Amino acid sequence: MDGTIFISYTIPMIGFLIKKTFFDVWDNLFRVALVNLGFILSMGAFVFLYSVSAELSPVVSLVVLAVGILWGCVYLSTAAGSLKAVSDYSSFGFADFFRNLKEFWPAGIASGVIIFVAVILVTYVLPFYLSMQSLFGLLLAAVVFWTLVVFALSFQFFFAIRSRLDVKLGKILKKCFLIFFDNPGLCIFSMIYCLVQLVFSVLLAFLFPGPAGILLYLDEALRLRLLKYDWLEANPDADRRKIPWDALLIDEREKTGTRSLRNFIFPWKD
Repeated sequence: MDGTIFISYTIPMIGFLIKKTFFDVWDNLFRVALVNLGFILSMGAFVFLYSVSAELSPVVSLVVLAVGILWGCVYLSTAAGSLKAVSDYSSFGFADFFRNLKEFWPAGIASGVIIFVAVILVTYVLPFYLSMQSLFGLLLAAVVFWTLVVFALSFQFFFAIRSRLDVKLGKILKKCFLIFFDNPGLCIFSMIYCLVQLVFSVLLAFLFPGPAGILLYLDEALRLRLLKYDWLEANPDADRRKIPWDALLIDEREKTGTRSLRNFIFPWKD
């Protein structure tokens, strides 16, 4: 019964989240494509360098991998800071993107280091524990695996939290885990939805929705979820399982509006 109550109150928020993200991506196709193209070209260069360095030296290839991850995270952090404007019913330009690069690169570096450590755990530590072929090794592998799962579900909102809530690394990480443990259903759904977007992006050469579309979705998800906390702060005695999303989303739905297929294809004819 509790699960039914939770789902019935959450579906309106999830449905609107998907709708608004789609509308925002569609309205900003050119910007989304440019952000994705920049990421594809820059990371493609690192992939090429990594493939070449792998034949030369394992140490050099590891350095190239680390630098590539750091740059990728700096780029994604900058992109998330820029796409926040789209989520807020505005837009951004080249000047905004490069200004955000100066502001968000520290968060990108920090997240890159964290992700690099996670990659090492997946590629070296986890296989090592499994290769021990003992109950103790299996136990350690299980601990590492589930720690990485919880980390991935929590960390997916890192860039959005940096853009909206805090600038200090410790507080950003703390809020990542707070969001997960307070909203596990949303985090699991978001991870699945982002993976679906990633698979769909392959069909469109990562131009749509691509990394930018995924970042935009995560920012939209966090932005709407913050409405819950504003409401709970104003209503401290309310049931946390019964968030009145239909009422909370009235203004958002008015701003987003509705569209027909003709509106999408020929918006200038309205």
